[in-house]
Amino acid sequence: MADSVASDRALAQAWPDWPDYALVDDLLPTLQDWVARGRRYALATLIDVQGSAPRPVGAEMAVNQDGDVAGYVSGGCVEAAVAAEARAALIDGQVRMLDYGAGSPVLDLQLSCGGRIRILVRPLVDGSAHVAMLAAARQARRPLALAIDLNSGATQAAGTAPAGLHARHFVQIYTPPRRLVVVGGDPVALALLRHAPGFGIEVVLLRPHGPESLPASLPAPALYDRRGLETALADLRLDRYCAVYSVSHDADIDHTVLTHALCSDAYCIGALGSRTKAEQKRQRLRDAGFDDAAMTRLHTPAGLYIGARTPNEIALSILGQVVADARH
Repeated sequence: MADSVASDRALAQAWPDWPDYALVDDLLPTLQDWVARGRRYALATLIDVQGSAPRPVGAEMAVNQDGDVAGYVSGGCVEAAVAAEARAALIDGQVRMLDYGAGSPVLDLQLSCGGRIRILVRPLVDGSAHVAMLAAARQARRPLALAIDLNSGATQAAGTAPAGLHARHFVQIYTPPRRLVVVGGDPVALALLRHAPGFGIEVVLLRPHGPESLPASLPAPALYDRRGLETALADLRLDRYCAVYSVSHDADIDHTVLTHALCSDAYCIGALGSRTKAEQKRQRLRDAGFDDAAMTRLHTPAGLYIGARTPNEIALSILGQVVADARH
């Protein structure tokens, strides 16, 4: 008991001055690193929200044996306490159900938003197996639904069960990261390549017959394809977690890209251009057999209207649109 109290105090003293752990939305790379270094970890999952809360049900936070933290489950009100409980769970192997906020018995940890949250903390018995399962689902770009037993923390495949809290378990659904397919090589394409990773969005860049390498100052995309457009598009798998934007400034390339995307499951599709050119693009698509209902996913001119003029501003408007459409 004394060791546990000392550990909690050490964690509180070492808690970061800035909540940079909350900038980690995708836990998988962090968990892969911890597993590779032989670190055990626990997961804290937000399973129930009553009233207002800054994080959605299903939000997760990971804590390893050294007290390293990634992700968050509240607005900073309870994270230190949750991390301490997670480290204690790694010591005694027990699952914990934490209850914070209005009406909670934990009177010294109330939420500024006035709501109430429940958080399930579970030590991962086999952290490497959990990581391998997540990685396999991501590689296949398919959702992974897991039913988590509220008492034991054990997980099993949830099949088609809906996400959320059930009588004796919580169904957590891990979806593939959003993917943005960008066609072109102008400054907007480079700005998207630079900024998208900060939103947890993978980038696939198609630039037919483009240079062999990308600027060294930019993050590496998930894929850079220099082949001819028809070949590259034919090999491109577009699922319902994909957005496709043409920033080519070429009407024929735009039409080819938009036609291909509209025939796919991509949830968000766009192309740069003035309003006049945008209507020309739409009319050409109508002539090709797409009706207005089929083009509900199409955004041209591309991006949310924010008065954007510079490449970085235009990229921001496009990324805002990609995020907004994913919430619908």
